[in-house]
Amino acid sequence: MLNSVTMGQYLPVNSPVHKMDPRAKLMVTVLTAVTVLVATNWMGILTVSLWIGLVLAATRIRLVLYWQIYKPLWLLLITSFVFQVVFTPGEPLLLLGLLSLSKTGLVAGGRMLWQMICLLLVAAVLTFSTTPIQLSTALERLLLPLGKLKIPVREFAMAINLALRFVPTLFDESRFLIAAQRSRGADFTRGGVRQRAKGLIPFLIPLLTNIFRRADELAVAMEIRCYRAGAERSTINELKFKLPDYLAVLANLIILIIAL
Repeated sequence: MLNSVTMGQYLPVNSPVHKMDPRAKLMVTVLTAVTVLVATNWMGILTVSLWIGLVLAATRIRLVLYWQIYKPLWLLLITSFVFQVVFTPGEPLLLLGLLSLSKTGLVAGGRMLWQMICLLLVAAVLTFSTTPIQLSTALERLLLPLGKLKIPVREFAMAINLALRFVPTLFDESRFLIAAQRSRGADFTRGGVRQRAKGLIPFLIPLLTNIFRRADELAVAMEIRCYRAGAERSTINELKFKLPDYLAVLANLIILIIAL
């Protein structure tokens, strides 16, 4: 199962988070992301960290799955942390040649690293517990008042739905192509930067070809199902807020106030 999970994939688990209204989950995700970005004091950081930990526990999804999908991003996170520490001005604590480490830089780098990890976890919780159809329906319902301003809300929600659906497809195609290239003796980890860039050409061309082929098949499938932009559509399952949904949004608002 670990090898089959990709970023943006829905995991069917019997958990309280999965049973929530997708509109509530989308609202909680946005409020949590805003809280993470505005939290500057230790009370706010600790509160939102405990809240995210509680949400992760409520999903009943093993933490190793979060580590698996975001493992390729750790190099980017560490690099961003190092740049933040080195290039943030402040009183130096340690000198390493032309580079200096300051307390201000360490605090700024640690806060930035914490923010990025929290945002990635929140996004993973939303995609793990919500199907693309549910997410697009929730987004359409929340943005429905904008339709009075002649904004194509339904088309925008459908575009978001298709983009989210293509994320796991892109990762699957990449994994299969890398395995196929390695079975033919290709190595993407050796040589200089120029040699590695040349080695990626046999990988990128079939990847783009497969993506365009998938997009063309999707367009044909939508035409066969008589999809028309701007047409009125109904849903099988009507969305309805329940008590846990109200409590989750209210708790997130209280945490945002504490962070502010």
